[in-house]
Amino acid sequence: MVDDASLSAAQRRLVTELLRLSPVLGEAGRAFANAGHELHLVGGSVRDALLGRSSNDLDLTTDARPEQVLALIGDRPSWTTGIEFGTVGVQYGEHRMEITTYRADRYDRISRKPEVVYGDSLAADLARRDFTINAMAFSVQDDTFTDPHGGLADLLARRLRTPGTAEDSFADDPLRMLRAARFVSQLGVVPAPAVLTAIAGMAEQLARISPERVQGELTKLILGADPRPALELMVDSGLATPVLPELPALRLEIDEHHQHKDVYAHSLTVLERAIALEDTGPDLVLRLAALLHDIGKPATRRHEPQGRVSFHHHEVVGARKVRDRLRALRFPRDVVRDVEQLTFLHLRFHGYGQGAWTDSAVRRYVVDAGPLLDRLHKLVRSDCTTRNERRARMLSATYDALEERIAALKEREDLDAVRPDLDGTAIMELLGLPAGPLIGRAWRHLKAVRLERGPLSREDAEAELRRWAAGNLP
Repeated sequence: MVDDASLSAAQRRLVTELLRLSPVLGEAGRAFANAGHELHLVGGSVRDALLGRSSNDLDLTTDARPEQVLALIGDRPSWTTGIEFGTVGVQYGEHRMEITTYRADRYDRISRKPEVVYGDSLAADLARRDFTINAMAFSVQDDTFTDPHGGLADLLARRLRTPGTAEDSFADDPLRMLRAARFVSQLGVVPAPAVLTAIAGMAEQLARISPERVQGELTKLILGADPRPALELMVDSGLATPVLPELPALRLEIDEHHQHKDVYAHSLTVLERAIALEDTGPDLVLRLAALLHDIGKPATRRHEPQGRVSFHHHEVVGARKVRDRLRALRFPRDVVRDVEQLTFLHLRFHGYGQGAWTDSAVRRYVVDAGPLLDRLHKLVRSDCTTRNERRARMLSATYDALEERIAALKEREDLDAVRPDLDGTAIMELLGLPAGPLIGRAWRHLKAVRLERGPLSREDAEAELRRWAAGNLP
């Protein structure tokens, strides 16, 4: 039950947000009313206003057809990338509006896209929406609040339901199942039993959705306020299988230190710890690396004497699997590259605790991480999930020592831009050779020497190049 106090608070939040938006909404509303058309704030814009979340990106719906909408907005900046689906975008000052004609789509439940059919009523448009919390509308012309499916009560109760049957909704657009998980992460809602039952029975239908759309929802889920319960929903319902099959595969793989019941639980814990270390907002690369850093373990699992289990070189196998999975999901190239590299490097630190790292090893750690060093620090610290307090303190102190050593080296050397002490031009002049593969080999050798020995004087660098040339050039 929703009490009167909660209802009043939600209404106050809605009024506050609408007062903020009243100039732009009033202007648009009058233009449409003068032309005999309805205009309603709808969907996520109403939901977020009820939650007290401000946004300058507004979703509206109308009975006007797209060509009529274009005529009504006049010469305002606009975009029509979604016009085939009935959506026209328009810029009102700092506000971005997307105005969509009422829809009454038909789905063949086979292809990835519906046949766009325009509707004539707000009620029919709201009935075809994904969830009740997105099926509320507010008229910007007469202040009428429309909530035919109990979306406000569901929102206040943090309950996720569909306007009609969940099976019909998900059959129309299987991506809505992944969107349900996304709202668990973003809004902290709990899917109704009927929604969970439908997802469990229909999860495989997500395979007919394009990778680009799946990636978009998954990204929003990962970047949500609390992605762990959403990911658990995906795994428990089978929804992860067509999206991230490597994740449920971790449930059967026992962690080599026997610190957690399985690597799956460990990975979710690492994700939570990494989120707690974020200092500039949600970080997609860090979160993906935290979630996926151990996906190479199933393929490298080996049973050892005394009942122990090993996962040798799982970081190498995992990096490859991360690359393949994120590419298949059409993540941007830089995201794929960075998550792959963090996965590859996440175990490197554990050799440091033995006290054998030279300055050369520290340089290589920093250079290999490059601009990912800060994220690597967070990932490695998050990966320490041991419940042994003494071991946890030891690992934390050891990593503190490594960071202090990196800082000390950076004071003496420019570790952020390690290059050979001679550039390509100097190498060509000294060797008397034109640009080509031999110059590249000489350059790489001098960089390796720079990493091993630190900065060299010009005289020492030239001597090292002559020594190398004597043994490597014809």
